Parts: sequence; structure tokens; C-alpha cells
Amino acid sequence: MAILMVLDHIGYFVPPEVGGIFHVLTRCVGVFFCYMAVEGFHYTRNRKSYLLRLTGMAIFMEIGNRVINWLIQNPAIVVHNNIFLTLATGIAMLYLISLVSKQSSGLKKSFLILASILVLALGIIFTEGGMVELPFMLITYLCRNKPKVRNVLYLVMSVVLFSMSFVSYPTLYETLDMLAYNSDFMFITVLPFIYLYNGKRGMNNLFSKYFFYFFYPIHLWLIALLSANLL
Repeated sequence: MAILMVLDHIGYFVPPEVGGIFHVLTRCVGVFFCYMAVEGFHYTRNRKSYLLRLTGMAIFMEIGNRVINWLIQNPAIVVHNNIFLTLATGIAMLYLISLVSKQSSGLKKSFLILASILVLALGIIFTEGGMVELPFMLITYLCRNKPKVRNVLYLVMSVVLFSMSFVSYPTLYETLDMLAYNSDFMFITVLPFIYLYNGKRGMNNLFSKYFFYFFYPIHLWLIALLSANLL
């Protein structure tokens, strides 16, 4: 997934046609990280700490992006990605939902449900990939023990996204080019990768725990600096 993620971010260095192919092939990446975040939320011993760590990384990423963009000062090369913010928003939504069943008061339950809906709505509007990744996280969490229902809901979501993005053009090439650009519906290609995950904990050390936290921002910042000929 890290390799695929890099392919999606090297558009500065490849022809547009190749970049379009990479864009389609990598639609599984963001949602796979979201899937693993839901698993992390399920297994972690401290959900508040998990949420705070993601939130802290989202803030760190935003500060780093602003510094890199200030150094480059080229409107054609702007780092805006921040999946940590998307993941933190999704985990905040799930945390609120997880508290619902622990409340005895109907008023508190209603408040938590409304709060989770608000977080979802704001996340869809303001976070990177939120329109796809946050509903994906919600489906994944609510249907964690119902894979068939989960898969059907993924498929319905993919069809809805396709219908929202499809525009017919005069030529097949133009239509395919449009679909390569508006390919969010291809998130459904994550399913084979989900089934490669056996639910068991893998390598457990500092490298495996923090690799993504550092690889994600550093590779984006390096790509931006290289494309601006600053490295």
C-alpha cells in the first residue's frame, strides 16, 4: 500500500496518461488505511490515546505542509494531502458511536448520535477523501462481524459514486479519461486486499507501529521538493 501510495503522488514526474492509470490503480489505498484504522480502533487498549495520536499527526502534517508550500512558493506544486485528519475525524466519529450503547439516558444517546452525524458531515466536506473514506469507515465499523452485508454496502456505495461522477463524452477515450480522473468508485478494489488480512497481529515493534506516521508526510514533502528542484 505504501508503494501504491507513492505511485499516486508522482504525477509531477510521469505523463498524464500514466498518471491517470496510477490514479485508478491506487483508489484502494486510502480506504485500506481506513480499514486498518477501524481495526486499530477495535483492538487498541486506549481509544482516546489512539485518537489523540492521529489528531496530533494531523496538526503536525498541516504545519509541515504550510512550511513546504512556503519554501516552494509555486501554485503548481502544493502539498495539501492530510489523511491523518481524515483518519482522526473517522475515529472521532466511531468513538462517539461506541459511547452510545454505554449510555442509559435516551437524551445522551440522541446527543451522541447527532454529534457523530455532525462529525461525519463536516468530515465529508473538509477532509481529504472524506466523501469516500468516512462512510467507508462507518460501514466497516458497523458491519465488522457481517462481511457479506459490509461487501454489499461497499458495492452500493461504489455504484452511487459512479452514478455521481459519470459523464458521457463524444469519444470513448474522453469518457475513459474522465473515469480515470473521477475514479472514487474504484475504492471497491480494496476488497481482495481486505481478504488478505487474517485479523492477526503482525510485526510488533517501533518500526511497524510508527512507519506510516513518518513515511506518509516525508514522502509527500520529498516529492514536492524534488518537483520544485529544491533537492
